[in-house]
Amino acid sequence: MSEASGAGSDPRQADQRDDDQRSGDRPSGEPGAGDAERVVIRDKRRIDPKTGQVRPASDSGAGPRPDPVADDSLEAELAGGEDDPVLAELRSEIAERTGDLQRLQAEYANYRKRMDRDRALIAEAATGSVVAGFLPVLDDLDRAREHGDMVGGLKSVADQIDSVLANLGLVAFGEVGDPFDPTIHEAVLHDTSEEVDVPTCTTVMRKGYRIGERLLRPAMVGVSDPG
Repeated sequence: MSEASGAGSDPRQADQRDDDQRSGDRPSGEPGAGDAERVVIRDKRRIDPKTGQVRPASDSGAGPRPDPVADDSLEAELAGGEDDPVLAELRSEIAERTGDLQRLQAEYANYRKRMDRDRALIAEAATGSVVAGFLPVLDDLDRAREHGDMVGGLKSVADQIDSVLANLGLVAFGEVGDPFDPTIHEAVLHDTSEEVDVPTCTTVMRKGYRIGERLLRPAMVGVSDPG
């Protein structure tokens, strides 16, 4: 009776049992025939083909320790990379860009120095133009000192004027006994003297003034030449 019932069973159930048995024989981790295999490509080259530089080691710490033999082979690879036209072109371009940057830095440094120098000259010229208008006043104050008239309030005002002009960089020159210098002295008298060995200013009729290297007015002097 049981055999008759087994013979009369549904064929689809028998096929299902066969499939279950076959699936049970296959390991659980093995993909089925219908599963698509996943392909992963990793670039493990130590040298980046685009930049020609050695790629940094992984920061994960899970990678293998550096191999001295591998390092030697890497150095040999870098040394042999000089024949690579791509690396040669990159090195040439880097050298060219470095040279351009150095030239640009030098030009900028020279530009800053030139601008600072020009700015100082412009400020000096502007100050000199203003101070030059006070030179006749200083001449009158000098004559008042020579005649003993510099007393009281006039002396106080003269001292303040001298202090302000000195702070602006005004320097007076031209004293008796100075060697004669035609670039800063204007000789209006000449004589000879056995007391001098070189042309010497023996008389000062008007002081000279300058601001920095800028000459505002030469000193008017009398000169004695060696006799």
